[in-house]
Amino acid sequence: MQLFGSSGIRGIVNVDLSPLQISEIGLSLATLTDSGKVILGCDTRVSSPMLEMALISGLLAGGCLVLVLGIVPTPVLAYLTKNMGAEAGVMITASHNPPEYNGVKFFSGDGMAYSDEQQLNLEEIFTKRRFQRVSWNAIGGKVCVNEVSRYVSMITSNIHLTRQWRIVMDCGSGSTFNLAPSIMRELGCNVMTLNAQPDGYFPGRSPEPAPDSTVALQATVQRLGADIGVAFDGDGDRMSVIDKNGIFVSPDQLLAAYSSHLIQREGGGNIITQVDTSMCVEKLVESLGGKVIRTKVGDVYIAAGIKEHKGIFGGEPCGAWIHPRYNLCPDGLLSFALLLQALEERGETLFQFISTVPTYPILRKKIACPNELKTKVMRRLQETLPAAFSKMYEMLTVDGIRLRLAEGWLLVRPSGTEPILRVTVEARTHDLVEHLLNTCFKIISTSLREARKSESYGSSCR
Repeated sequence: MQLFGSSGIRGIVNVDLSPLQISEIGLSLATLTDSGKVILGCDTRVSSPMLEMALISGLLAGGCLVLVLGIVPTPVLAYLTKNMGAEAGVMITASHNPPEYNGVKFFSGDGMAYSDEQQLNLEEIFTKRRFQRVSWNAIGGKVCVNEVSRYVSMITSNIHLTRQWRIVMDCGSGSTFNLAPSIMRELGCNVMTLNAQPDGYFPGRSPEPAPDSTVALQATVQRLGADIGVAFDGDGDRMSVIDKNGIFVSPDQLLAAYSSHLIQREGGGNIITQVDTSMCVEKLVESLGGKVIRTKVGDVYIAAGIKEHKGIFGGEPCGAWIHPRYNLCPDGLLSFALLLQALEERGETLFQFISTVPTYPILRKKIACPNELKTKVMRRLQETLPAAFSKMYEMLTVDGIRLRLAEGWLLVRPSGTEPILRVTVEARTHDLVEHLLNTCFKIISTSLREARKSESYGSSCR
């Protein structure tokens, strides 16, 4: 059984995740940390209290001291894990997933999400049932703590705004419901809120702050004449931004604009992003003397890339940004405050800030591929895809196959959850992107046919 996905453990509550399973995961973590100090937080989901109690019981059975924060955004949990000297931090959340889902995400003592190796170590303890229960007189302790002020001080002592921004903030009934408005008001902003009541059914909108789920926010920003709007996901590690005209700002464009701002301010540096981010990031960053380094999809890989390559900033195109000076976890609240500070430093409106970012057409498609053929097909594509494009500048295989071409780029990734291959193509024009996608599909279809033939031949021989 594989516990971990690309962002911790997630599933439908009482179907994929049961209290007993979560309790044993807690016991496994206690074994891994040698009965260390663990900080625990959760989001507003209906199932979070149940899973919190189950996790605590496992941690206590393994001898841990558990510091319980209650409902907090994920970046707060990550920051306090390091700040308070814990061996591990655990967040009960399914982030932007629908309300029937929940999950568990783990952080090491430096505030960074568990690496693949740490996840494998925890998973091995759990699946092989190697967890250790302590004796009755060594059972751990639970303490409810309120240390969120440490995180608030981190933001308010480092970020200073001179303008009284008029902000409409959509907290989505998630874990930012009280903290995000409070922080922005402390920074001197005039904040109006939507969905600022904690509700695990997410009645106002989906926990994912996408264009179609932020329609009310877009309309409110325009109707109230606000300067800017912001929406957070269910656990506050990502943000989406609305301009003063009520337009949802492209996350890729915003990522590129903020990256270029930092490159200009720092005089260069490395920006870390994942394989499926738009090439507009490279266009801006490289034109200013910076470098873009791409990783596998997932914030833990971006955080690891930041550490390995001394990155000054990293982010995903979903609005999950990592600012290593402050936190190694994606942080929507911090990112929004830093964005406002950047606009003030540059004396620009949000529209002006992103106006220099080029936009390119992107197409995303799926192609059916049986799970047992994925490895064979991807191995064939490593040879056939590059041969089909004469002007290929780079091939990355950190997560699928990504080709950087003269006219754009393409990415083929096997899904980790479905029997499909995901294809993403971006190019300078619509005609080019259609041509690249069609060419790519023909090559993948040929590779699939050949893989099926070899599989059939192998079966007949056996």
